[in-house]
Amino acid sequence: MPDILVEIFQSIVFFIPAYAANPGAVIFGGHGIIDRGKNFIDGRRIFGDGKSWSGYFGGILSGTILGIILYLIINYTYPGFGNFGPTIAASLVPLISMSAGSITGDLLGSFTKRRMNINRGGNASLLDQLPFVLMALLFLFVFSRSFFMEYYGNIVGALTVIILTPPLHRGINIIAFRMHMKDVPW
Repeated sequence: MPDILVEIFQSIVFFIPAYAANPGAVIFGGHGIIDRGKNFIDGRRIFGDGKSWSGYFGGILSGTILGIILYLIINYTYPGFGNFGPTIAASLVPLISMSAGSITGDLLGSFTKRRMNINRGGNASLLDQLPFVLMALLFLFVFSRSFFMEYYGNIVGALTVIILTPPLHRGINIIAFRMHMKDVPW
């Protein structure tokens, strides 16, 4: 496989913990509303009822656990494909960084949507998709720079996840809507 295709594939596979964190937040969410019903200085909710501490930490845990499973599969089944770190313990930093960045980006997107007077569940196109990707990349850059540089610092990896995420996110939401798992297709 040509090197650029390997880079693209690796950037997608290694970003799965960031992608998994948001559905994990939905599964575990609902307990301990982060903004406690408070409004921001503009009179609108800070984040809304859809953002809870159980979802925040459950999302980080979900992404991290899925990342550990990926680590085991990749390191023991496909040696040489690349890895998160030399050991599971060393791989925890990029896994937690991606997952926490993803959830924090989603929180930032909700904050921004409330400022724009878009209600929970309202369609905000790229605001539902790009903040979690960009924050996951930023957290990787800050907390796991060597991992970031190896897989996303060459611009191919970063552009791959930035460009791929909106249509992937939209497609998954349409499927979930048709399966009656979501109320709206976005």
